[in-house]
Amino acid sequence: MTEGNFVDYVKIYVSSGKGGKGSTHLHREKFIEKGGPDGGDGGRGGHVYLVGNKGLWTLFHLKFARHIKAGHGGDGGSDRSTGHDGEDKIIEVPLGTVVRDKETNEILFEITEDGEKRVLAQGGKGGLGNWHFRSSTNQTPRYAQPGLLGVEMDVILELKVLADVGLVGFPNAGKSTLLSVLTSAKPKIADYPFTTLKPNLGIVAYRDFQSFVIADIPGIIEGAAEGKGLGHYFLRHIERNSTLLFLIPVDTADIKAEYDILVNELSKYNPEMLDKERMVVISKCDMLDEELKAELKTQLDKDFKNIPYLFISSVAQQGLTELKDKLWQMLNQ
Repeated sequence: MTEGNFVDYVKIYVSSGKGGKGSTHLHREKFIEKGGPDGGDGGRGGHVYLVGNKGLWTLFHLKFARHIKAGHGGDGGSDRSTGHDGEDKIIEVPLGTVVRDKETNEILFEITEDGEKRVLAQGGKGGLGNWHFRSSTNQTPRYAQPGLLGVEMDVILELKVLADVGLVGFPNAGKSTLLSVLTSAKPKIADYPFTTLKPNLGIVAYRDFQSFVIADIPGIIEGAAEGKGLGHYFLRHIERNSTLLFLIPVDTADIKAEYDILVNELSKYNPEMLDKERMVVISKCDMLDEELKAELKTQLDKDFKNIPYLFISSVAQQGLTELKDKLWQMLNQ
């Protein structure tokens, strides 16, 4: 699927069906001219459901479905027959979809499991027929309940990608290149910032036919937590990852300072992100000889006392096996 087809944010209008009205019918037969009430109930209006589908990974199929309406319930009939229920509408969404009320921005619920089914808009209840209102003092009630109206609402669907490891780094840090050599994903790669504008997912094949999912998140810049650039658009995709892999090029002027900026942006956006497992990867290390690497290691031992770090080179395929081993260990400890 092309980058332009990755849609992770849509606004849709949904309306459930209204309930059918109850019947005011009075029983009539050939030899019964004045029978009692036998009006049936109205059917309920159709619901609008959201269902999780692990086969989907984008909201593209909803990009042009701006109005989704369920069917109305049928009216009650004679002989206490109930009207038909309105047709339900089922909206399939990828796992990791967050549903917000557009007016209040309140999170209504999240879909995180395959087959999980939640009611987004409940159909109106059908009205009771006149048979329910008969009594000893009113044996032929000529009234019934109308059906209740359905629910109309504007909602926002946001997708937060589900992955085990999230790649975090400045634009043009080499995240897409690393994803392309660790997995069979084919992200767009170029030598200018913000080449990646949508998250890319790849499956890392590990030993004994095991695997884990890694996500290439578009680059973060200073001020992203306040919405600078496309900050909020990028940062929400990191919330689902259990492990964060900070990718910093070896030719960066100050590796620790760049790491601190990235951590600061994550903490300002959502302080809970600091509770995730973290690892620092120094990329493009094919540029270093052993002497420079040893010198840099001495400095990094001081800067990252409690955080594991590794030297790698995506282009030269150096340190990738050690990286996969360490990530697997962190994911399964």
